[in-house]
Amino acid sequence: MSKVVLITGGSSGIGKSVGEFLQTKGFKVYGTSRNPNNYPQSKFPIVALDVTKPETITACINEVLTAETKIDVLINNAGAGITGPIEEIPDAEIKRNFETNLFGPINVIKAVLPSMRQQQSGLIINVTSIAGYMGLPYRGIYSASKGALELITEAFRMEIKGFNIKMTNVAPGDFATNIAAGRYHAPALENSPYKETYGKTLSLMDEHVDSGGDPKEMAEAIYKIMQTKSPKIHYKVGAFLQKFSIVLKRILPDAIYEKMLMDHYKL
Repeated sequence: MSKVVLITGGSSGIGKSVGEFLQTKGFKVYGTSRNPNNYPQSKFPIVALDVTKPETITACINEVLTAETKIDVLINNAGAGITGPIEEIPDAEIKRNFETNLFGPINVIKAVLPSMRQQQSGLIINVTSIAGYMGLPYRGIYSASKGALELITEAFRMEIKGFNIKMTNVAPGDFATNIAAGRYHAPALENSPYKETYGKTLSLMDEHVDSGGDPKEMAEAIYKIMQTKSPKIHYKVGAFLQKFSIVLKRILPDAIYEKMLMDHYKL
């Protein structure tokens, strides 16, 4: 029997690329979207799911299990970007981002674990971000939500190891997807003390996404992880300098690393 893969946020961007690639390798793929009817041309089934609504998580998992009797691999890919000066981002938007990027994935994991435990096997891949390894200016909330998921994974994988269920993180850098279009941007307020620096940083971030790599690189990396007997705790996928920035943070004094980031963002 083909292995069954469920990809949250599988209707576009990285999730879509991963799903289409895995299909060519013989996997039975299901993706999710808040509005499945918007994707009639999808090459694999799209199931309704809003990670911020627990009842839709339960319904989605039950639908896939009813159709396939098992879920072998969960790829927690659904996520949302957010930018802005932390001082000026509305509390509701901060909470919404954590609901999507942290609490949502946790609840999807909780929903799939009982069936994986029953079948005594499973792999859970959490898609985080290289931004989750450092506090980036005007992306602090995004960095925090993705960084939290990295740490949750470290703890979670130890708790479920005895059930023969594996868990790992994959942190992408910048890829050419539509993430910028769906990102919440705090408005650059006319009277804001951050107006000039935030505007510059926002333009730079959009340039990075537009010139990002091919999402197929993420698909190939995830496929390789799925073939690995004992996946590592952390994987990073992206341009060399983006991955190397994590190494630099470990070896450079904090003040020097901070200056390097501020120079990069022209602050």
